[in-house]
Amino acid sequence: MKRHHWWRDAVIYQVYVRSFLDSTGDGVGDLAGVRAGLPYLKKLGVDGVWLSPFYPSPQHDHGYDVANYRDVDPLFGDLAEFDLLMADARRLGLRILLDIVPNHCSSEHPWFRAALAAGPGSEERARFHFAEGRGPDGAEPPNNWHAMFGGPAWTRTDDGQWYLHMFTPEQPDWNWRHPEIPAEFEEVLRFWLDRGVDGFRIDVAAGLFKHPELPDSDDPEADARTRDSVNPLAWNQPEVHDVWRRWRAVCEEYTARDGHERLLVGEVSVPTAREHAAYVRPDELHQAFFFDLLGAPWDADAFRKVISEAMRDIAGTGSTLTWVLNNHDQVRTVTRYGEPAPGGSGLGAARARAAALLMLALPGAAYIYQGEELGLPEVVDLPDDVLTDPVFHRTGSRARVRDGCRVPLPWSGQASPFGFTTGVEGVRTWLPQPDYFAEYATERALADTRSFWHLYRDGLQLRASLPQLGDGDGTLRWLDTEPGVLAFTRGDGLVCAVNFGTAPTTAPVPGTPLLASGPCPAGELPGSTAAWWLADL
Repeated sequence: MKRHHWWRDAVIYQVYVRSFLDSTGDGVGDLAGVRAGLPYLKKLGVDGVWLSPFYPSPQHDHGYDVANYRDVDPLFGDLAEFDLLMADARRLGLRILLDIVPNHCSSEHPWFRAALAAGPGSEERARFHFAEGRGPDGAEPPNNWHAMFGGPAWTRTDDGQWYLHMFTPEQPDWNWRHPEIPAEFEEVLRFWLDRGVDGFRIDVAAGLFKHPELPDSDDPEADARTRDSVNPLAWNQPEVHDVWRRWRAVCEEYTARDGHERLLVGEVSVPTAREHAAYVRPDELHQAFFFDLLGAPWDADAFRKVISEAMRDIAGTGSTLTWVLNNHDQVRTVTRYGEPAPGGSGLGAARARAAALLMLALPGAAYIYQGEELGLPEVVDLPDDVLTDPVFHRTGSRARVRDGCRVPLPWSGQASPFGFTTGVEGVRTWLPQPDYFAEYATERALADTRSFWHLYRDGLQLRASLPQLGDGDGTLRWLDTEPGVLAFTRGDGLVCAVNFGTAPTTAPVPGTPLLASGPCPAGELPGSTAAWWLADL
């Protein structure tokens, strides 16, 4: 009998901890808030939870600048609270993934502070990328690389040397060619695995290694946050695969002890599906986020091309696909696909609902970002003086600012803080919630059977109960359709169709659909609608 690997078709819910639920009244979400929200996530029907970084950090990049990889920042709780969260998750049958940040640390990490104190040529500095500057007095950076969040990738120290940071100066990059770095991170993995976690989401998983000679880039404006312009000298170096083989071996060691599989899922931003496939070979990562669907325009041909290439180049290797439509770095689908209207209506909302059903019908795993199940739009009108994203402060531009998808969730009520925080008078959420969030509150969504929440819940229930969905047999077969419509079958008779246009068209199969993203009469597929049918083909 073929063994079922839980992670191959798992649906994981991403919790951005500081914006999920606040238990202390300080306006910032925390681990106790996550624990209080676990029954809600169980009711939604997800298989597990990915937690954004909660480690001790000065919060220059909201926890992705880690000062201590083996503890909890007091802002979010402590290790005892984490253990309670793990116990409750286990009782509810929910798996917990931690976000680990191996490419860089905080400038307040003890090893980086020791490197600054030790001076040029020291073993402490060898753990990072320190180099002499160019020019007669070393006043120019060692090369022309640009940081992903804007500005140069180098900062000069008081003694004249420069250090590399591919994100912000507060996030110095580790030197993974130094033997202490892989050894240290293996111990970090074991620390959390020993506390019962089910795996890790790996930040910047295609990074870690830089070209050993640190030469100039042919494209000094290269920005690795845009997949088509990755700096190949600082990204996707061949040595990185040895790291994932070692991490996979650590996970397999724990699995051999108790039969419980631990998951490694990577943030792998590389230009092609073929390069992506190299990260999910049988002895490397179990999963890697496939971002092409997230980046595709609302167009039937574009979606079909992305899905077909992924099925050919990634699923074709025997790996599972890992689909995602939203995350903490991207504009939410409701806004990305079209202007949202009050109460979760409008073209953007209709398209986002349809995209959700499409994603949940595809073979492989799926990740849902918090608030996606509520149909939350991007908050686009945050004033400059409340923005916290280092991208804004490094560039002065709002073009790629990520705060709009990180605004704290609305849970109940008609006014901010919408149940996000306790009733302490005068407390404000760390990012302001707009008044219209009342229309998206969880309490309201649960009571309305037409809401995004019920669509996601119903889709997840069917996905779990129908053998054609989830990983299934891993196949997908396209059906012939009218222009602007995508339709495919999964397994024995499950049909998913999406009308990317605005005018209704004939459904690819007769009869009333099993589930639809909007009103869908028998035999018809309205515009901006997706539906599932069980049919004899």
